[in-house]
Amino acid sequence: MLKELTKLEMKKTREGFGHALVDLGEKDERIVVLAADVTDSVNAGFFARRFPERFVQMGIAEQNMATVATGLSLVGKIPFYSTYGAFATCRCMDQIRISICYSNANVKICGAHGGISVGPDGATHQALEEIAMMRSLPNMKVIVPCDYWQSKRATMAAAYIDGPVFIRFGREAVPTLTDESTPFEFGKGVVLRDGGDVAIIACGVMVYEALVAAEILGKQGIDCRVI
Repeated sequence: MLKELTKLEMKKTREGFGHALVDLGEKDERIVVLAADVTDSVNAGFFARRFPERFVQMGIAEQNMATVATGLSLVGKIPFYSTYGAFATCRCMDQIRISICYSNANVKICGAHGGISVGPDGATHQALEEIAMMRSLPNMKVIVPCDYWQSKRATMAAAYIDGPVFIRFGREAVPTLTDESTPFEFGKGVVLRDGGDVAIIACGVMVYEALVAAEILGKQGIDCRVI
C-alpha cells in the first residue's frame, strides 16, 4: 500500500477551485469572482477569461475586495473572492468579522497557498493562523480540501451553502486521493482507510501524510482508520 501511495497522480488543489468556478459560472449567472492581483496564481484566471464581465480585478486591495464582495452578496450575487490565504484572511480580519460574518453575508473567501507550501515567498505569505481565525468567527464555515477533486467539489458545494464560507487551498501539487465520484457533504468526513484500533482525523495536505502514517502503524500491528 505504501508503494501504491507513491504512485498517485499529483494535482494542485487550487486548479480544482479554478475549474469549479468555470463550471459554476456556466450554470449560475449570480456567480461573480474577485481577485487581488494574483489572479492566475490562485487559478481565478480560468473564470476571468471565460466570464470577463463577471470578474473584478481589485488589485492589491484585499480589504476593499472583502467589502465589495459583501456588497455584491447583498444585491443577490454569489461572490468568490480569492488571493493568497494570508491576505484573504489576516489582512481582512476586521472586514470579515464585521461586514461579512456579523451580517451573515453570502461571501465565499478563497485562500490559496495555505500553510508553508509557499515557503520561498517567506513568512509574509505563509498562512498559518487562518484556519483558527476563521473558525472563531460567527456564521463562518471552513473547508480544507485534501486534493484536486475534493477541492472542486467543495467549491461547487460552497456556492450553495448559505452565508460566509472560507476554503483553503495549498500551492504545490498533492497526491489525488479521491475521484470525481467521491461524495462531498459539508460537515461530514470521508473514511479513506478503515481500522479498529485508532483513528487519525486530518484535513488538507495532511490527509496523505495520515494515510502514510496509517500504513506504518499497520506494520506495527496497529489497525488505523483515516478520516
